Amino acid sequence: MKRFMQFLSPIICGLLLLVNSAFAADVDWLNEVTNAPANPPTETTGKVVPLLLDKEGEPIRDLTDWEFRRREIREAWLTFLGPMPDPRPQVKLEVMQEEELPEVVRTLVRYEGEPGIFVEGYLLRPKGISAGEKRSGIVALHQTTDASIDEIAGVSGPDSMRIGLKLAERGFIVFCPRCFLWQDVKSLNEAVEKHQSRHPEAKGMAKMLYDAQRGVDVLCSLPEVDMTSIGAVGHSLGAKEALYLAAFDERVKVAVASEGGLTFGSTNWHAPWYLTTAIQAPGFERNHHELLALIAPRPFLILGGEEGPGAADGDRSWPLIQAALPVWKLYGTPARLGLLNHRQGHSVSPESFARMAEWLEIYLTK
Repeated sequence: MKRFMQFLSPIICGLLLLVNSAFAADVDWLNEVTNAPANPPTETTGKVVPLLLDKEGEPIRDLTDWEFRRREIREAWLTFLGPMPDPRPQVKLEVMQEEELPEVVRTLVRYEGEPGIFVEGYLLRPKGISAGEKRSGIVALHQTTDASIDEIAGVSGPDSMRIGLKLAERGFIVFCPRCFLWQDVKSLNEAVEKHQSRHPEAKGMAKMLYDAQRGVDVLCSLPEVDMTSIGAVGHSLGAKEALYLAAFDERVKVAVASEGGLTFGSTNWHAPWYLTTAIQAPGFERNHHELLALIAPRPFLILGGEEGPGAADGDRSWPLIQAALPVWKLYGTPARLGLLNHRQGHSVSPESFARMAEWLEIYLTK
């Protein structure tokens, strides 16, 4: 073990140097979103197990020791979520329809999600990409709506929900996959039943994570996408997916989660299509500060609307962010983990979308 630790330490140091030099600049409002309010509320926080203690209760002081603890946390979460098919199928896109917009080509594609299960999504490509040019790719995950991918891809719905289309208009290649809750079913419960009939040990969130990873697979299959520059974004249900995708898929370099509800008590995380009532059982040890720690040191921004109608994130989210920050500080970089509370409820205002887009633009730029 000692020899292995001696071997691992230079690797960790090299990664640390890489992280420190990875970004040309920071958003100029980073301090604004990384400063916690005084005495944030803890009513919905839940149990918070310290991250920087090992199984024997000994303190973890460096990245070498944290990597072992990180692996344990990751495996514990994946065991809780349950298994999904591995390996994932090769990506083969079937074009269903294509539409030219003023700045973007919007293509409805069909592809194999799970083996034998076909899914649709919108691929949004900016016009004017030169031969051989590579662009950053973004998986854009839609909110709870019967319109599913139509709103986020700009086919219908309010401008505030056209997140994917507006990001494509800014130059990103965007893929908007349909959540399984709206894939060939008449109700959310029917979707859960169909999923559990195939994968009785996998929770709904395991399926959402898998499908979001398939979205990354789609982007990485495109020759015009820079596979080293992938981001994720989502609102509401999509923000939940963005959190899990960033935590468990290191191909995602930057992410923004708008109003997903970080704490278990803030929204319906106990629903059968998410984590089930298992999270309410006495002695349940997991919490989302662990996912924030798994994301470190990749930039992750939470948008909250607390004090506005239907808000899921805001001051109440800070205790979990604060619990994760000691891990982020091990990397020796500015902690690019923040929360912007726009206080406008469960929405994406023009101002908060501008911050979302800037976060992605700055941190996906090399």
